[in-house]
Parts: sequence; structure tokens; C-alpha cells
Amino acid sequence: MNNTLDYIAGQLKALTAIPSPTSFTKAAADYLLKVLREMGYEPELSNKGNVFVTIGGSGSPLIFAAHIDTLGAMVRSIKENGRLRPTTLGGHQWRTADGENCTVHTRDGRVYTGVVLNTEPSAHVADQPIEQTEENMEILLDENVASKKETEALGIQTGDIIAMDPKTVITKSGYIKSRFLDDKLSAAILLGLARTVKEEGLVLNRKVSLLFTVYEEVGHGGSFVPSDTEEMISVDMGCVGSDLGCTERMVSICAKDSGGPYNYDLITVLSELAKKEGLDYAIDIYPHYGSDVEATLRSGHDIRHGLIGPGVYASHNYERSHMDGVKNTYLLLKAYVTKESL
Repeated sequence: MNNTLDYIAGQLKALTAIPSPTSFTKAAADYLLKVLREMGYEPELSNKGNVFVTIGGSGSPLIFAAHIDTLGAMVRSIKENGRLRPTTLGGHQWRTADGENCTVHTRDGRVYTGVVLNTEPSAHVADQPIEQTEENMEILLDENVASKKETEALGIQTGDIIAMDPKTVITKSGYIKSRFLDDKLSAAILLGLARTVKEEGLVLNRKVSLLFTVYEEVGHGGSFVPSDTEEMISVDMGCVGSDLGCTERMVSICAKDSGGPYNYDLITVLSELAKKEGLDYAIDIYPHYGSDVEATLRSGHDIRHGLIGPGVYASHNYERSHMDGVKNTYLLLKAYVTKESL
């Protein structure tokens, strides 16, 4: 088990090190394709950029879905002073990015470093605090530019991607701190499951496939799945916060989010299995949340749907989880696809 957890931790670090704000996901998808092929699988890349792979089994097709796109920003315009005005990708929160290092990616492949700041960040200068809203934020490039023309000469233009530094850390006590644990932590867990299936020769109780989506943060990542799909479980971050039972050390099973309730019978099966396996889990309701599998339902697929994931605190900020939450999530997924009866 420790070997698997070490593998998942390594994959998390590798994935978070690849900038992949929504729409800028090719490098992350290419990485997944490479890793899965090295395991001996035959993954496919969809037209929109999703990665799909069947890891074994037959009958009653099931998909586990995680997303590799993240929050981020895009260059909205270049200011006359050479700084960049951003526009949000996904539900990015600027108040938590104030002072964050970032990279700017041009369409011809150049990468520039910079820092995200509000328009008057100096406490020794500002007459009053600046509200940290999108219109008051800007990116200062680590280049000697002081005009729009000088910035344009670097090859930067409207529509270029702005990616925040992830700052991924795993402490000796098992805490995981990083941006974009939503949802690269779950993607790493699914890679761990795929590796176990190959190395341990797990006998799967049905056809099991993995779907890594690239537009979840804007609502249509899981809109297309194979027509024979009978059941799909989004493996995404579990919410931790006020009025919720989950902690960072648990696997969270979501009964309902902003899109409505998840399949009642499936949630019952997952929770009873977690109890049987002695896993630390919670059933919770997420008031402000939407998942890939709901996009699948809205696109017309007739499937049973569920949502589970490791507990993650401070979502859409600098997030925190724990390796115990990873372990509980992994073991629930493994138990679900190997149990004797469905």
C-alpha cells in the first residue's frame, strides 16, 4: 500500500508541475497518454482533448472520471504601462492569488515569469486597501517593459494563458498542500488504480474505464462518454468546511450538490462498502459544486451517477488534503471494482 501511495504522490507532483488552465491542457494530456502507454494500456485522445482508457473487465461499463484542467487566467489586454490585465478561467479567486508567482504562455511557445498583484499593493503607498477583484488585478512581467509596445515585442498578446504556481508540498505528517488538488489529486489516484490493475492482476467485476477531462472547470468536461456507459462516478475533490462531516483525512461521498441529488442507490452502495472496508468516510452535501458526471447527464446519457473524492480544504485557493484521504479514496475505488456482486 505504501508503494502505491508513494506512486500517487509522485504523480501528483508531476501533474501539478504541468501548467494546465482550462483550454491549455495539451501538455498534461500528453503526459497522461505517455504514462498510461508505459503501463501497457491503449489510451485514446478525444477531439476536445479528453483522455480515455479502458483498464480491464467486461460487462456493465463503468467510468471513473477526473479532470486535469485547472483554474487560471488569460490575457484580456495589455495596459499602456506594459502590465497585463487578466480575465478569469473557471472560478478563480483573485484575493488568494494576490502576490502569487505565475507564468505567461504565448502562442508561439515562449514562457515568461511574472507576479500577480493588485493595482496598488504597497502598504506604504496605498491610501486605502484595494479590493481584490478581477478589474483591480494585473500581472507584472519579470521583464524590463514599461509600455504596451515593449510587452507586445515579447510576443505576448490577448488570449495568452496565465498559470499560477502550484507550490506543491507533501509534509512528513502526510499533509498535501498545493494549488489544483482540484482535481489533479484525483487524477493521480486514478493513475495509481490503473497501475495496481496491471501490476497486481486485479480481476475487475465489470468493464472499467478512466476518463480524464479538460473542460470541467467551465462545465462541459464530461459531456461526452461512450454510448454503452451504464454508470459513471466523478472522482473529484471532497469538500471540507462548515456544516460538513468530511475532513482532509477522509473519502467524501457526495449525496447532493448544486445540480441536485446523486443516484440514491449508488450512494448507498458506496457508503455501505466504505463502512464494510473500515474506511474513514463521510456523506456530505456540497452547496456550491458541479461535477463532470452532471455534464454527462445533461448531454442526454442514461447512466447512474455518483461523486466521491479525497477531502480537500480551501477549494479554489491554496488547497490542503492528506495522504489518509488519498488512501481512503483509492481503497474505496479498488473495493468497488473488485467486489463480488454489484
